[in-house]
Amino acid sequence: MYALIVSNVSFLTAVPPVIVKLAEPEQRLDTCIEFTVWGYPQPQLRWFHKQKEIIENDYIRTEMGFYQDYLEGCLTFQNPTHINNGNYTLEASNAMGTVTKTVYGHFLENPDEPVTPPHSGPPDEDTFGVSIAVGLAGFACVLLLVLFVLINKYGRRSKFGMKGPVAVISGEEDSASPLHHVNHGIITPCTLDAGPDAVVIGMTRIPVVENPQYFRHGHNCNKPATLVQHIKRRDIILKRELGEGAFGKVFLAECYNLSPTKDKMLVAVKTLKDPNLSARKDFQREAELLTNLQHDHIVKFYGVCVDGDPLIMVFEYMKHGDLNKFLRAHGPDAMILVDGQPLQSNGELGLSQMLHIATQIASGMVYLASQHFVHRDLATRNCLVGNGLLVKIGDFGMSRDIYSSDYYRVGGHTMLPIRWMPPESIMYRKFSTESDVWSFGVILWEIFTYGKQPWFQLGNNEVIECITQGRVLERPRICPKEVYDIMLGCWQREPQQRLNIKDIQKVLFAMGKATPVYLDILG
Repeated sequence: MYALIVSNVSFLTAVPPVIVKLAEPEQRLDTCIEFTVWGYPQPQLRWFHKQKEIIENDYIRTEMGFYQDYLEGCLTFQNPTHINNGNYTLEASNAMGTVTKTVYGHFLENPDEPVTPPHSGPPDEDTFGVSIAVGLAGFACVLLLVLFVLINKYGRRSKFGMKGPVAVISGEEDSASPLHHVNHGIITPCTLDAGPDAVVIGMTRIPVVENPQYFRHGHNCNKPATLVQHIKRRDIILKRELGEGAFGKVFLAECYNLSPTKDKMLVAVKTLKDPNLSARKDFQREAELLTNLQHDHIVKFYGVCVDGDPLIMVFEYMKHGDLNKFLRAHGPDAMILVDGQPLQSNGELGLSQMLHIATQIASGMVYLASQHFVHRDLATRNCLVGNGLLVKIGDFGMSRDIYSSDYYRVGGHTMLPIRWMPPESIMYRKFSTESDVWSFGVILWEIFTYGKQPWFQLGNNEVIECITQGRVLERPRICPKEVYDIMLGCWQREPQQRLNIKDIQKVLFAMGKATPVYLDILG
């Protein structure tokens, strides 16, 4: 029988809301009053303008999401005018209390404001000089407005378009952010949101601050407790080390009493080093998250071992490792060694197998989207391959070490997979199901190039410039036009214009049915 324990999160500390940040309106894609709020239970937000509560509509709305402990977002305005000028008050409240903060928003001058009567005396040099200054200022404003419109319209294709995105990811935002100065002893406000010392790596949370959060979810704070399977330490026999990340090590192991039909089975176990109190609670929340993710194309999580140190998570073992390595090993240039002599590999992937791989990843993504999960680091290095060309999303947090050249380090802390990121994620750190769709287009490109690095001929800054200016990856040599059309549909600049992942999965499945899959390259 499986031994089950109830994941206990009842000792989370209740915290009244704190408005960490409320910024003056800033012009982005739309005009934005940016905010960051913290507290547990998750605070409810209300906005007031001139002492009246704002009713959201197509022209003014709140966009927000979770990042680590924090509720972050924008009060977004579409084409605001002088009518929108005035004080904006954000009210955040939970069971522990209510807090407010006000910021002044100035958008446009009121054209109906009365003009100050002219000076009645004779003109002098001062008033003449003021008149000239006002005239010049007016001309400058008009000129700046015209330049602003032109830059917005054409600037993204200009070779000078680097300034915006590079400034955004320069690291100043991270180093100046108040999020790095929070008391690390305070526990995260939501069962699926890690504390300030923890991030999500692939599909798992670890106690480091080096990498960004890759999974986030904002809808389960009030869910009932999740049952997480507890595995006895004596039932886990380590066989060999598979790799190491910042969190700890991953081992191949044998596990007993895990399956009712098998005496023992091979598993991959991830150990957690330095398990302080905060890390242990992050570990427990992660176990809940993984227990709730159940799909044929998401790596299966079996349970935890917490009777002693190190803390252990147990996953299914995927025999052929990560998909990127697998693609490279089954490409036209792959070499194998026999008795120290290089021989050409004869296990080259064909079109049918590529479509089969892509369809499985798309299926896993459809599931994640249905669960309101945003992965933020979808790539072939974060997919795993098992027997029979079975492919699943999920890694053990090692790819940031093994594939370090795929990440761009920002400000000494965050590592961003910019070659897989859409413009809005690079420039504004906006992540969504649509940004995952962009990444899936890059995964398709990886599959049809046998695991080449996107933009391999360019440095990181050149990649940022290319993506933010609207350039896309070229069609791989062996890629059918129909598949490249899917890639282009994933790489639409506007997120809402990108293909839907469900539609992508259906099209790929139909293509695969027309091309039978041959699995004889795998043992």
